[in-house]
This record gives sequence, C-alpha cells and structure tokens, in this order.
Amino acid sequence: MATAAIFSSLRRRRSPSLEAFLAPVDLSGIALVKTLASISSEVVSSFAATRFSFQRRNARSLLRKIEIFVVLFEFLAETRSPSSSTTALLCLKEFYLLIYRSKILLEYVAQSSKLWLLLQNPSISGYFHDLNQEISTLLDVFPVNELNLSDDIREHIKLLQNQSLKSRLYIDNNDESLRETFYSFLESFENGEIPSPTALKTFFVERLAFKDSNSYRNEIEFLEEQIVNHDGDLEPASSVINGFVAIARYSRFLLFGFEEDGVEWRIENNHPKVGEDTIVTSVPKDFVCPISLDLMTDPVIVSTGQTYDRTSIARWIEEGHCTCPKTGQTLMDSRIVPNRALKNLIVQWCTASGVAIESEFVTDSVVSALPTKAAVEANKATVSILVKFLADGSSEAGQTIAAREIRLLAKTGKDNRSFIAEAGAIPHLRRLLKSEKAIAQENSVTAMLNLSIYEKNKSLIMEEDDCLECIVSVLLSGLTVEAQENAAATLFSLSAVHEYKKRIAFTDHCVEALSSLLRNGTPRGKKDAVTALYNLSTHPDNCGRMIQGGGVSSLVGALKNDVVSEEAAGALALLVRQSLGAEAIGREEGAVTGLMGMMRCGTARGKENAVAALLELCRSGGAAAAEKVLRVPAIAGLLQTLLFTGTKRARRKAASLARVFQRREHAAMRSGGYGFVGNVNENRDGGNFTTDVSVPMSISVPVL
Repeated sequence: MATAAIFSSLRRRRSPSLEAFLAPVDLSGIALVKTLASISSEVVSSFAATRFSFQRRNARSLLRKIEIFVVLFEFLAETRSPSSSTTALLCLKEFYLLIYRSKILLEYVAQSSKLWLLLQNPSISGYFHDLNQEISTLLDVFPVNELNLSDDIREHIKLLQNQSLKSRLYIDNNDESLRETFYSFLESFENGEIPSPTALKTFFVERLAFKDSNSYRNEIEFLEEQIVNHDGDLEPASSVINGFVAIARYSRFLLFGFEEDGVEWRIENNHPKVGEDTIVTSVPKDFVCPISLDLMTDPVIVSTGQTYDRTSIARWIEEGHCTCPKTGQTLMDSRIVPNRALKNLIVQWCTASGVAIESEFVTDSVVSALPTKAAVEANKATVSILVKFLADGSSEAGQTIAAREIRLLAKTGKDNRSFIAEAGAIPHLRRLLKSEKAIAQENSVTAMLNLSIYEKNKSLIMEEDDCLECIVSVLLSGLTVEAQENAAATLFSLSAVHEYKKRIAFTDHCVEALSSLLRNGTPRGKKDAVTALYNLSTHPDNCGRMIQGGGVSSLVGALKNDVVSEEAAGALALLVRQSLGAEAIGREEGAVTGLMGMMRCGTARGKENAVAALLELCRSGGAAAAEKVLRVPAIAGLLQTLLFTGTKRARRKAASLARVFQRREHAAMRSGGYGFVGNVNENRDGGNFTTDVSVPMSISVPVL
C-alpha cells in the first residue's frame, strides 16, 4: 500500500527521483551509511515543524522512528564500523528505500488538500501501517549484534523493534467523524435536502479552518485534479467526488459570497492555448507531437514505440499510411496504447506553467462524468446564488466572479447547462458582454459558449433581445483575443441550427469579423472562424453574404494553412454549388492552385472536399473557370492517384472530374488541338493562364 501512496503523489504533482524505486547499487560501506544519515536527517528536518491537518499521530510516529534511524546511521558513519556482511548491506539498502517511501508519504500528507485527505483517511492510515510493518520486518533481520553499537543505541533499536511489532492500524476518530459528516452532507443533497448554513459553517470554517474563498477554490481545484489524473482508478468514484466538489462550491458562495480577494476576478485564462504560436518555443520537446508539432493532449504509443497525439496518429492511420511517421518503420498493427505517464507529466507541466490544456468548447469534461443527484442538487443551489448575484449585485468584480463560476459549471455537463439557463442566467450574461472590463466580457462570452452547446439553450440565446448582436460585437472588437475566439465558437455552435444560419450571416459585420479572424487570428482563432463560416455556408441564402463579407476570399487564403485547410475546402465545396459562388471562387487568385494543393498533400477529408469543389467549379463556374481547372498540368496524375487511394466519396468525385477532363481533351483533339492548347500564343482565359502546354494523359476511370 505504500507503493500506492507513491503513485498517488506521482499522479498528483511531480515525479519522485528514481532512487525512490531503485536501491543504490553503486553504494556500499561508509558511503551508503553516510547517504542514509543524510537523507534521514533531511526528512526529519523537513517535516519537524510541519503542522499536519490530518494523520497527525501517524506522521509524528513515523518521524520519531526516522529520528532513531538518524542516530543509528550517524553513529555508524562516525565510527566507520558498518558490517561487511551481505545481510547488513541488504538491510542498509532496504533502509534506503524505506526512508524514501516515508518521505514521499509525508510529502503527500503535508501537501494534499484537506478534503482529499479526509476522503482518503482510511487508505492513508493503511499506508502508514504498511510502513510500520516494513520497519518491524527490517529490524527483525537487521544484524545488530554484528555492529559495534553503543548501549543506548542498542536500547533505542530494541525499543523501536518492540513498538513496531505491537503497532496496529490507527485511524483517528476525530478525522473519521469529520469524514462521516462530509458524507452526511452528500446524503442530504441526494435526498433533496440542503444542509443548514450553520452545519456547513461549523464543518468548513470551524473544523477545517477554511478562512476565505481562496481556501475553497484551492480545495476544489485539487479534487478536480484527482478526477482528471487518476484515469478511473479512484476511490471514492469520480462521480462521488463530483458531489463533494459541488458541495464545497455551494458552501463557498453561501458562506463567503463574492468577496474580492485580489485574485479571483483577474484574467486567469489569458494564457496561451495549445496550438498557439506563442507557446511552441517554450513547450518541452518531448511533449510535442511529431506530426502536428502541437502540445499533446492525449499521447499514445504505436507499435514502433514512438509517441504521438491520439488525434494526429489516428488520422494518419485512417488515411491509409502503414508506417511510423517519425521512424519510417512499418507499423506491425494499428493499435495505439495510451501513454499515461507522459500525459500526467504534461498535465503537471501545464499546471505549473499556467497553460490551459483543454479547450472551453467541449461537450462534456472528465469532471462531469456520471453526475450524482447530490452533485446536481448542490450545483442547482449554487446556480441560484450565482444568478441572484448577477441580477442584484452592485459589484462588477463580484459579478465577474459569478460569471466565471457559471462559465465553469456550464462546462461540466448538460444538466448544469440546462438549469443555469432555466435559472435566468442568459439575460445577465448578455449584459456583461458589453462590459468594459476585459475579464468580465471574456467570462460572459465563454459562459454563453458553454451554455449554447446544450440544444435547448440555443433558442434561448437567439431569442434574447440583442444577444446575437452583442456576441458579434465581441467577435468584432472584443477586449481579449480569447473573448473574440470564443465569440466565433459561440456563433459556430448556434449556427448548428439551420433556421439560425441566415439570421447569423446577415447580422451586421458578422461575416466580415469571421473572415478577419480567419486571416489574422491565432491557430485556435482561425479554427473557430473557419468552422463558423463552414456552418454558414451550408445555407443557400448565405452565398451572396459570404461573397460580400469577404468570406470566400478568406476561405481561399485558408487553403494554404494546414490547421484550417480541410474545413476551408469543405466550405468552398458548398458555396461553389451555386453559380454565384462558383463565379466568385473562379475569380479568386489562388483558388484552383490551392484546391489542387489540397488534392496533393491534404488529409483524406481535405482531398475529398478539394476534388468536390473543383468538380462543382467546372460544372457551375462557366467555361473560363472549367478551363482554368482542366489546364493544370498535374490534374491527370492527381486524379489517377485519388481514384485508387481516396475515400469512397473522393473516388466518386474524382471519377466525375476525370470524365469532364477526358471530354475536354477529346474535344480539343477533334478540333485539331493537342490537349487543351492548339496554339501556344492563344489564351482562352483572358491572359490568366500560367501554363501554355498541357500533356494529354489517359485516365482509367473505375466504375463506382
């Protein structure tokens, strides 16, 4: 069980040194004894003044035992009289491992949150008991008689041996009483009953010494960190801990309100996100995916032993590749194994560096998995307090805190999103969209984004007077980059409903702002913008608006950007179906070459979108546009490749485009030309051709 404590601390904060798991094979004799004396003394001095919130008796008992070991090791080091026997050497190396495990367990108890220690009280008591048993076993075989020890040290060792032999599992009754009280709150919420403010104050403020809102926030963040980092092997279960998190959050606002502690209302999510250029140079090399060159959020291992981000390697394999991208070796199979150790290190680095590893725009977070009735009821009670303060509070800083908490709650499951909207939060969040304080605006638009993910909330947002216009205003001139990006993501979410697409596109400056973000935004901003433009492109009435607002131009430019090229090609494939869109795309410089580039080097879906757009351009864009497509020298080879390696839809579109190519080629040859060109000086597209010679190629078109 002591090993379990080691790995709990590993998952939580940082990796212990390798010496925690390996005996010092290169040390023996005096060198080993001196090392033992040093590390034992370090443990005692490190925790001598520590005030343990829980496990006080167990921790102090362990420290007293280590103090005796310090005396033993220092005596052996001073007298230079360690035995050279094999038994003595093995015992000293076991002492080495024992001291390190003791250190890790003491750090775990000293640094963990109070609520977490309370919930883990029986287990952690078991860890201490296991260490006592190890001490007893080790002292039984320790060759005391072979060592020239003083009488007083012999007496201390003998006494310690007897005490360890008699030691029993100790669980503090007061700690257990507190734990049972905490569980009683959970049971009350499960039964639909809210504990009294007096009971909550007694527990959190008087018994646990929570002094302010910041105390609660640290505890909540710690509990949520355990859910994320333990990969399902958690006791109590994640769903139960969610309930405790919800209770702590409710108690925080009930007892301390929205006090301004100088920290909570600052901009705290203005850190660079995964994928932004600003963090690429500072991310440790081993944390970067070799394919995407972004910080990995879900690292996995392939059969060659290389690690990649799950999304990137899955797409690589899906595209038909059978080799390792980094080594070029053939993959033995397509299985991928989670690299949990690396994922935990990445999470720890992100926490220490202030980098947000997860996007706000998620359907459900790990923290929201399997919500219990207690969590739902506690969150409802919390939302009631938050919305009331948003409506009645006079402090904008406090309102900002309320918006931030609503934003976080709305991130964690459809139940929360539902009753936040039902409680009337949307009108008050809409008002904060106009705030002149950057963090207030950012929190409100992000809360709106998270609420919009729930289908029923989309209509409430769209029907709220002036709400859509306020979101577009944030997109156009938001006070932070993150606010602008999340406004774009909100529009994407809302435009998932077909009947809203036209209204969104025709809102003043909406398409223009999205187009600007696609051209000039961060990688994440470009992604938000292109997905919103893609959704708007699916409505036939929006084609003209997309052209007027610069949407078509920005989509063509985005074909050169690997981050957004796939979605850009998809949007163009939709717009080109209409003659108005086809003509506009045909006039865009770089449209054809950009789509051809996608056919050559894009993802499987990107190639599919590109060939579909080129086919429609030939059909609807007029003779000049078709000729511009079909005169590209590489088209025959690209179509041939796609016919054999593309997706089913890509092969079908490529076959259709190949037939158009062949008809044009045959027509040109019958009229006396060779390929498309009868005269090298003739220009049938107003001087816009860059290639005067096209080599005719035979394309075999399969039947699909």
